[in-house]
Amino acid sequence: MRIFSGIQPTGRKHLGNYIGAIAQYVSSQERGEGIFCVVDLHAITLPFDPAELRERSYDTIAILLAAGLDPARSTLFRQSDVPAHTELTWLLSSLTELGRLQRMHQFRDKSLAQRELVSAALLLYPVLQAADVLAYRAHEVPVGEDQREHLELMRDVARRFNSRYGDGEDVLVVPEHRISQVGARIMDLQDPTSKMSTSVGSEQGTVYVLDEPKAIEKKLKSAVTDSGSDVRRDPQKPGVSNLIEILAAVRGVGPEAIESELADARYGELKGAVAAAVVDYLAPVRERYDALRRDERALEAILAAGAERAEIRFGKRHIGRFGIVEQGPDFLLKSWCLRHGSPDGNKRHEESQRGPKAFPHGCPREFAARQPNSPLAPSIN
Repeated sequence: MRIFSGIQPTGRKHLGNYIGAIAQYVSSQERGEGIFCVVDLHAITLPFDPAELRERSYDTIAILLAAGLDPARSTLFRQSDVPAHTELTWLLSSLTELGRLQRMHQFRDKSLAQRELVSAALLLYPVLQAADVLAYRAHEVPVGEDQREHLELMRDVARRFNSRYGDGEDVLVVPEHRISQVGARIMDLQDPTSKMSTSVGSEQGTVYVLDEPKAIEKKLKSAVTDSGSDVRRDPQKPGVSNLIEILAAVRGVGPEAIESELADARYGELKGAVAAAVVDYLAPVRERYDALRRDERALEAILAAGAERAEIRFGKRHIGRFGIVEQGPDFLLKSWCLRHGSPDGNKRHEESQRGPKAFPHGCPREFAARQPNSPLAPSIN
């Protein structure tokens, strides 16, 4: 079974990201072939700073590795390093209904928040997401509950593609979603009616993966609870329900077990138990992160190897179904130069011709030559 998921390199990663996505990535390595992507192209659908995006990408990769994602067992790469994602997005957009994209909840919510510019990229976000997954014929996609709508669009696009161009063959796999039964939706500690978030949540209500133990304890022990004293889940008790969900997720048990264990406990005891469990849960990641994050050359090497593996796994035969000639290696070379070249666009092509010294993480022409069926291969000594 092939599993694909992507994670945005925006904002600091919080406990909800970790439980709902990162921990799932790590555990999925036991169930099948994992392909995981830092989706920097998704991140530019909203206003961004290029330098910060680059730094956040490294932060995200280091957290994934610190959490236990093994690049020897899974494919880990940066989305923009594999041009096939954007190629397939354009092709799949011809199979996607405009009205449906305009009705997507995330598009409507995020476009309302944009005062200066609502980009077309924000509208096409779900199509790029579909291309991410369908390119690799993935069978399963670990997603949060808020992504269910996008996944259903993805499934419909795959079916439409197969119906029109498949000649009786399922060229694109119609993927299944995997939503964690416990911890799929971690709420803000100060406003348990809202999802934990780095963009709209409160600082005191958000536990970050790299928070120090004392900061974690302070945030959890000051979490908003509810009237009454019973430690049980209830729609009328969102604060207590959230704490029970967090404790169950980090311990790897069902919420019912937590309710049974703490049936006679007070809210203070519940908060103390959650704080201690979360500190222990995140400690290994925090301890490994710094050493990984400092070595950007090593991170780039992992990403380059992952991009190469991703290119090999991406089957362009579905592009051929549109009657379009496959893109040659010059496009890949240009993409590499844009990613790793100098800020001066006029120098990118010049630097790409200088060989390995211009690019400490690998010569773009050599990288292009390593791709399947590349005509550049004979010219590399």
